[in-house]
Amino acid sequence: MKRLLDKINSPLDLKRIDQRSLPRLAQEIRQEIIDVVSETGGHLASSLGAVELAIAAHYVLDAPRDKILWDVGHQAYAHKLLTGRRKSFRTLRQLGGISGFPNRGESEYDVFTVGHSSTSISSAVGLAAARDIRGTNEKIVAIIGDAALANGMAFEAMNHAGHLRKDLIVILNDNELAISRSVGALSRYLNSILQNPVYNKVHTDLEKLVKKIPMFGLTTYRAARKFERGVKNLLVPGIFFESLDFRYFGPIDGHNIDLVINNLRRIVKLKGPIILHTITKKGKGYKFSEEYPTDFHGSYPFDKMSGEKTAAGKKVATYTSAFSEKITELAAERKDIVAVSAAMLPGTGLNRFAEKFPERIFDVGIAEGHAVTFAAALARGGFKPFIAIYPTFLQRAYDQMVHDVCLQDLGVVFCLDRAGMVGEDGATHNGMFDISYLRHIPNMIVASPKDAEELKAMMGLAANIDKPFSIRYPKGGQLFGIGENMPSSKVELGKSEVLKEGKHVVILALGSMVGVSLEVAELLSKSGIDAAVVNARFIKPLDRELIEELSKKFSKFVTIEENVVSGGFGSAVLEFIDRENIKGIELKAIGLPDEFIEHGKREELMRKYNLTPEGIAGVIARELFDRQPV
Repeated sequence: MKRLLDKINSPLDLKRIDQRSLPRLAQEIRQEIIDVVSETGGHLASSLGAVELAIAAHYVLDAPRDKILWDVGHQAYAHKLLTGRRKSFRTLRQLGGISGFPNRGESEYDVFTVGHSSTSISSAVGLAAARDIRGTNEKIVAIIGDAALANGMAFEAMNHAGHLRKDLIVILNDNELAISRSVGALSRYLNSILQNPVYNKVHTDLEKLVKKIPMFGLTTYRAARKFERGVKNLLVPGIFFESLDFRYFGPIDGHNIDLVINNLRRIVKLKGPIILHTITKKGKGYKFSEEYPTDFHGSYPFDKMSGEKTAAGKKVATYTSAFSEKITELAAERKDIVAVSAAMLPGTGLNRFAEKFPERIFDVGIAEGHAVTFAAALARGGFKPFIAIYPTFLQRAYDQMVHDVCLQDLGVVFCLDRAGMVGEDGATHNGMFDISYLRHIPNMIVASPKDAEELKAMMGLAANIDKPFSIRYPKGGQLFGIGENMPSSKVELGKSEVLKEGKHVVILALGSMVGVSLEVAELLSKSGIDAAVVNARFIKPLDRELIEELSKKFSKFVTIEENVVSGGFGSAVLEFIDRENIKGIELKAIGLPDEFIEHGKREELMRKYNLTPEGIAGVIARELFDRQPV
């Protein structure tokens, strides 16, 4: 039998399918997602849990005229399959292929490029305001998960939406709460009444009428609304949303496609801000992702039959595992060591710490700003907090770092996993700005280890320094590091390490680029260029003494970093040379360009942006020595 999915090249094709056949389509979409993600890796569990929501939204709404906003975007694979990307879906997260997240440049059905959580309701309110000023009547729908809803930005947006009374719908994709038959049946019955057009016309007419009663009209209306909310709160869990002036419907079974469609058809006709609460199962339809939704949230390639990681997806020893070992070791030695996560315990390696020291681990949820200020207060209270976080997510807590940590000069340690290019997750997740946004904050120490052992040493150093301290390290055990650590000198604050002497040029390399730079030096030697290599270790404070010493020996300097060049490590060295009025230095800063970098395998992206040994050696030979590399 030919697949229904093969007939769908746009939501218009979806609408031609009989509603009774949609459960079959949902099965086909799930199978397609499993087939592709098992080969490419990706966000499997979240997208499997939102299949019916995607089908229902496109079945009822008129996208792209109507706007469907996917929060975070890791739940939007079904949306991609329904909006003209079925044939290209097997290129998911591959260089030159489609993104793993909604992407404005990819499709008119993707309203925003997103990859960070809790932005959808703010976007929906803004689009609704723009619509009303323009005088059009398109529908605005935001689909947000329960974890993302817990972020402060989502609450701020809901508060504003309730104040403005704009027409918009929020679909809450709740995959944490169970739904009992009694509550579900009662809720369906109540909602069938509340969504009835006759009921809502009477509700609106009565509101207008009661408000017109002299002296007592507004008071009577408010009392009636308070009574209505009180009765609803006894029966359904929506009073919180009602208090924000959202009309609440639910909870309903988010995998009952008829129920979701019928509810949507009714509520799109209503006015004002509305929330539809759906209950879903993360990983729905695939045994292993249902049983282990965390493991299959962001999955490596895997074998579909066993659920086991394939050779391409098997984990090797990583910087994350090195961090996990060291933070657990430090906590065993010192009772003042505590750890903070923003809903990323397994991703950052803090799950082991949580098992051993449950009273000293704090997972605050998707609330990065709160995480940083909370950690600052822990430090103020006499503890030594380590925040394990991705640099792309730490961007969301910039003011808290400035105001609550660095201005107070508190000893919070920021462990920045996934610094640099993360590969297949692309522009929203690449950690390529952290050096630039951290090094200019007063009191902040910024460091980057060359390998796993140096990471552990830096963590030990940070634990004993009562100042803000950030340590950046890449995803995985890339290039040079895990299991192949070089002999290393003692890590001291603000001190670099000379790994290779040379005569013609000095390379100041940082973190993941140190091992690469040793290979660069070897390649340059074939062109008659003798390069010294320095493991810089610290962006701030810089090793001033070593740079001054090197400036007496070398006139050609090269800095190499896996960060944007703008405001990065190379900028720091150049600023120091200028500030100290050191003459006769030619400096070439090598790093990432001033642009957002697409998704693809990390090694492919490193080649594209000339951060391989061959690419860097070529740049140095041509631009500093006017030679063609051998």
